[in-house]
Amino acid sequence: MTSFTYRKQLTIEWGQCDPAGIVFNSRFFEMFDASTWQMFEAALGVKPHELASAFGIMGIPLVDVRANFIKAVKFGDIVDLTSRVSEFRRSSFDVEHRLSVGGEVAVEGGETRVWASRSKDDPEKIGGAAIPGEVIAKFSGR
Repeated sequence: MTSFTYRKQLTIEWGQCDPAGIVFNSRFFEMFDASTWQMFEAALGVKPHELASAFGIMGIPLVDVRANFIKAVKFGDIVDLTSRVSEFRRSSFDVEHRLSVGGEVAVEGGETRVWASRSKDDPEKIGGAAIPGEVIAKFSGR
């Protein structure tokens, strides 16, 4: 369990919606992805495009994503999106996302990502690498 929570506010644009003016469900996954990268930048002080070189990894690829759509989100809605790492494991971690409109939860989502690097023996192979303690500490408020 981590204590660092990333928050941002968004206004829903027409391009995120279907013809009825309701956010098309795949757009929430785009919001989650962007929020995860921004959360890492806020916690670690490293720009997303510099994360790989700063930590000797290839990135933090997504291996699982899910969502629970509770309430419709519509064109013009102002939404609050909160994201946090709920669990770090040796080489993977879970991110929880919560999107609210007017204080009511509209969408809950989750991602599992891997702290990934290329194999030193075979650069074509990608695998999980141990997440550095310094990274976990930044999310734990230590």
